[in-house]
Amino acid sequence: MNRKLVFALLMLVPARAWAHVTGDVAGGLASGFLHPVSGLDHVVAMVAVGMWGAQLGKPAIWILPVTFPIVMAFGGVLGVRGVPMPPVEIGIALSAIVLGAVVALALRPPLWAAASIVGVFAIFHGYAHGTELPQSATPLAYGAGFVLTTGLLHVSGIAIGLVNKWPLGAKVVRASGVVVAAVGIYFLVQALS
Repeated sequence: MNRKLVFALLMLVPARAWAHVTGDVAGGLASGFLHPVSGLDHVVAMVAVGMWGAQLGKPAIWILPVTFPIVMAFGGVLGVRGVPMPPVEIGIALSAIVLGAVVALALRPPLWAAASIVGVFAIFHGYAHGTELPQSATPLAYGAGFVLTTGLLHVSGIAIGLVNKWPLGAKVVRASGVVVAAVGIYFLVQALS
């Protein structure tokens, strides 16, 4: 989806209605819904999951985008609970690099391997969301919001990935994978410095 369109739509959302909402479904849901789109590293990785699923076809086209938010929710619980993890920002950057690379290379591993790759990286994304849970938000509503947005980002990736069935479309999808990996490399350099 075009970033300008997303920004324009977000400008139509009446923030004033949330001004005095703390700790309930609206505040938690809204915060969770907006959080995944607040970082380009999250966005590109989640879109790449959808693109890879579309490249792989059935049943991966729905298994990968379902696996990610389920495992991400588990990672979110780990983050809320403060369970120690390896450096999360490095894991998120690596997710963009690896997911971008598998799309760029049009890799076709067995379904269990693809789902495992997606699941491992989903833990890092969920953990980051969980640790950034606003104090005023209801964790369940916040989690529902970020899972919903994640699903929408996966659907965007699937829409991009569906052009893979045409020769030029396959090149566009693979080039998109290169862009995702490049964004991941940028964030990895940032995380390591």
